[in-house]
Amino acid sequence: MSPYLLGLRLHGRPVLVVGGGRVAQRRVPVLLEAGAEVTCVSPALTASLEDLASAGRIAWERREYRPGDCAGAWLVHAATDDPAVNAAVADEAERGRVWCVRADDRTRSAAWTPASGRAAGITVGVLADGDPRRSAGLRDAIVDSLTDGTLDARRGREPLRGVALVGGGPGDPGLITVRGRQLLSQADVVVADRLAPAALLDELPSDVELVDAAKIPYGRSMTQDEINALLVDRARSGRFVVRLKGGDPYVFGRGGEEVRACVEAGVPVTVVPGITSAVAGPASAGIPVTHRGVSQEFHVVSAHVGPDSPASTVDWRGLGKAKGTVVFLMGVERMRAIADALMRYGRNPDTPVGIVQDATLPTQVAFTATLRTVAAEAEARGVRPPAVVVVGDVVGVAQRITDPSAGPVAPEQAP
Repeated sequence: MSPYLLGLRLHGRPVLVVGGGRVAQRRVPVLLEAGAEVTCVSPALTASLEDLASAGRIAWERREYRPGDCAGAWLVHAATDDPAVNAAVADEAERGRVWCVRADDRTRSAAWTPASGRAAGITVGVLADGDPRRSAGLRDAIVDSLTDGTLDARRGREPLRGVALVGGGPGDPGLITVRGRQLLSQADVVVADRLAPAALLDELPSDVELVDAAKIPYGRSMTQDEINALLVDRARSGRFVVRLKGGDPYVFGRGGEEVRACVEAGVPVTVVPGITSAVAGPASAGIPVTHRGVSQEFHVVSAHVGPDSPASTVDWRGLGKAKGTVVFLMGVERMRAIADALMRYGRNPDTPVGIVQDATLPTQVAFTATLRTVAAEAEARGVRPPAVVVVGDVVGVAQRITDPSAGPVAPEQAP
């Protein structure tokens, strides 16, 4: 016979737990979360349960079970390591018409405790014919899917309003934050960048409006003013808008401009940080941007304009003299000018350089060179955007992490 599922509201109601071991330790916190008044009957308790008793959160009868203990309880858990005691508890509860859960024998238990969890405002309970391991596995799968947004939980939920700027991470769809994926699953409109994790867009329900806001280098693009106006217009119409961006919205992503446009229009806006490719790109190739004894600092530079451009606000002289790591984004087309400027202002021409193209994606390509050779090497290999360029001795750390026989990295500065 299939069990009849029921959600018990135990707030303020007495619950008896007979036993003080690991099973009781798992069940008591959930009962307390439900507001139950818990009494444990056991000669000894685990340290965690004893702490709850000392804090007055549960009552503790420090003794063996005896007949009559079930009187007045709304629910009983028989959780000792003695089957005879558990059977006696269950028999008493049955005579008193009180539901009892036996931890040791599901076939003789009047009630089963489901594997339960909460996510996105939803309580999940799973019973797999009383098999606790299978129930827990299914529960975890459902809760994980609700948490990351892959299981559509929008129906019946209070609809969100306004705009969310979501950092999609460096490219791999698995690297978006949990919060970002939750909001994406609830979107009515998604305005996506070219570098946003495209695989996530295929998971959107068919009724979600998808707007391509790509800015293709030296190609067609949607202007920032058009994007700002679109966000405001869709949000004012009552729809929840997710602006899905690559990396982090505030790292060369014009997130500040979009937030300001929403605020000025009176549209509520939320910013969800993302993993920036400035760190994830090197990491995906095994390059740490800092390393003890090698580099205590790193600089992130947008190289969308060259070192000699009047529009550049970068302190190129300072970067040339600095000893730390420099990470360049949007620098593929100006690789020669970047290398020349760094060498001109003091960087050793033999400084290692790493380039990571399509970081974190299956198409990722990475190679190393030096400041002296990187421009010619990149041209010969046909490097194209998006690619991250890392300058500094940390580039040599990756090889030494995987090949200890290569010897220590020669530090640019003392540890």
